[in-house]
Amino acid sequence: AVQRAVAVPTERELTTRGKNDDDILRTNNSPASTYMSTKYPVIAVTGSSGAGTSTVMKSFAHIFRREGIHAQVIEGDSFHRYDRVQMRAKVKAADTGEGPQISHFGPESNLLADLATAFETYGTTGGGKVRRYVHDELEAKELGSAPGTFTDWQPMAEKSDLLFYEGLHGGYVGPEADVAKHVDLLVGVVPIINLEWIQKLHRDKTQRGYS
Repeated sequence: AVQRAVAVPTERELTTRGKNDDDILRTNNSPASTYMSTKYPVIAVTGSSGAGTSTVMKSFAHIFRREGIHAQVIEGDSFHRYDRVQMRAKVKAADTGEGPQISHFGPESNLLADLATAFETYGTTGGGKVRRYVHDELEAKELGSAPGTFTDWQPMAEKSDLLFYEGLHGGYVGPEADVAKHVDLLVGVVPIINLEWIQKLHRDKTQRGYS
């Protein structure tokens, strides 16, 4: 196989988040203190850009439709710190020595503490705020914002069954934030390295207009 998805039980399975039996699920053959939320579960599919997380996301979407599950979706790109123009300016400044080094993947360019808060808030209340990153002209027409920008923050949909995240940082743990501890099910997607870059280059050129 050229692409693998690995599901990992996370720290949240080892904590109790509800006082009522209907809010928690004890895992099979686990000690009495081992619980996983069933009321507001958080699922995260994570992997590097071009790894195939969107393909895994489509598989989950099929399962959700089949089972009648209403998922609140969070896109990892919506937690970028900068829009496309701002990020290009930051990268140019770094390349010319006029600014600090910066990566699209690092904490300096992503709102990781906000992402952890979003997961935690949903896990305890079933709500929170969400926005979208506009990738291309098609999404611009749908969302009413220019490509490379963000929509405004909006309240999450009411009465969703779970939170579903797809992006780079679903399993992030670092000094800025511990995103992973708020996740009930973490799925890591890892293809062979050549396929990863082939997929990324093809997507960026054909779907996102990059040269």
